[in-house]
Amino acid sequence: MDRRRSLVIGAALVAVLGVALVVLYARGADQRAADRFDGVDVLVATQPISAGESVASAKSAGKIGTETVARADVLADAATSYAGIADQVALVTIYPGEQLIGDKLGSSGDAAATLPIPAGKMAVSVNLTDAARVSGFLEPGSEVSVFLNGTDPGTGQPFTRLLLPRVTVLGVGSTAPVSTTTTDDGGNQTVEELPRTLLTVAVDQGQAQKVLYASTNGELAFALLNGQSAVKAGSTGVTAANLFR
Repeated sequence: MDRRRSLVIGAALVAVLGVALVVLYARGADQRAADRFDGVDVLVATQPISAGESVASAKSAGKIGTETVARADVLADAATSYAGIADQVALVTIYPGEQLIGDKLGSSGDAAATLPIPAGKMAVSVNLTDAARVSGFLEPGSEVSVFLNGTDPGTGQPFTRLLLPRVTVLGVGSTAPVSTTTTDDGGNQTVEELPRTLLTVAVDQGQAQKVLYASTNGELAFALLNGQSAVKAGSTGVTAANLFR
């Protein structure tokens, strides 16, 4: 009799414990569901944002979007709007799906401090079209030659000439596309969206002056190099007069 009573009492305790566990699980599920539906809109990267690239530029290039994240999954200091961060730049590469957080954003000075600038050099950024940057093959660490497409102020004749024989790329970041309108002989206009890229290179003071002057008085183009590329400095360049010689 005592054994039977003990079994009944044990079964009752197990049943009570089971009910309690079910209730606790249900409450936890309700809380998890509440957390899931109690979402927070945060800014996330939709495309890679390169170190040194500004939030404003990344936004214009369509690299940042808004995503609703469960409150429990929102990272500390995650940005929920562009207020206060539009002028900041990425200190490191921010990959698609990552929330924009304060630890990965800072001033341009902070970003410059994270770039691997060689001793005695400085970082200079130029804005290039997709074709002028070797159609996307450039990346940090690449070595390039810099060419200038310009117009001779004395003769008014266009020319292409080597500006810098070999410099190192420190950073690559996209900016907003630029609309270019061309008109054919019949007067028909065609509007083309040209993607542009902000490239940062390591140069000395003299090279920096040349790059900055050339970028505002002509159009720069980069040529990707390898260890065996032959580049001859001091070339007179190419004009209409010697193009086919």
